[in-house]
Amino acid sequence: MIVDKLAHELGGIDASWKEDSARKAMVARVGDVILAKPLTFMNNSGLAVGALIRFYKLAPADLWVIHDDIDLPLGKIRIREKGGTGGHHGIESIALAIKTDAFIRFRMGIGRGKAGSPDARDKNLHHRSVIQFVLSRFRRDEAGSLKHLVKHGTEAVRIGLIDGIDKAMNRFN
Repeated sequence: MIVDKLAHELGGIDASWKEDSARKAMVARVGDVILAKPLTFMNNSGLAVGALIRFYKLAPADLWVIHDDIDLPLGKIRIREKGGTGGHHGIESIALAIKTDAFIRFRMGIGRGKAGSPDARDKNLHHRSVIQFVLSRFRRDEAGSLKHLVKHGTEAVRIGLIDGIDKAMNRFN
């Protein structure tokens, strides 16, 4: 949702997505910015990202990844320049494919949901419950928080592109 909104805001009607089957991704180019949405399963995102990095001859430090994070409350944003995977298999796949963890991540909080109890956000969920939750649609009562996340997530990336990643980190972390 954030990448689609960013493509629209940066490129307007000029930002059209094209399938790049060789690199297993949907790609839109807006000026110097290459936006991509892997067509692989999330756990295999590294296949697409690695192929895109090699094709466009980019340094890993030029890579910005926007991803969900179940360990952040819905609507919360954290920006990091490098680091561990936090148990996120898509980030792990990317780090393995490009052989470094030195790439920028925009972690978008999706929370842990209600999971049947008010304190579920503080509990470890069973692996199957995590998968089911992450792949499920947002609930109606989360619409406001989701709208906030998409708006501010898009703004965070845009500020990073225009004013530098440090300004985005100072504002949103």
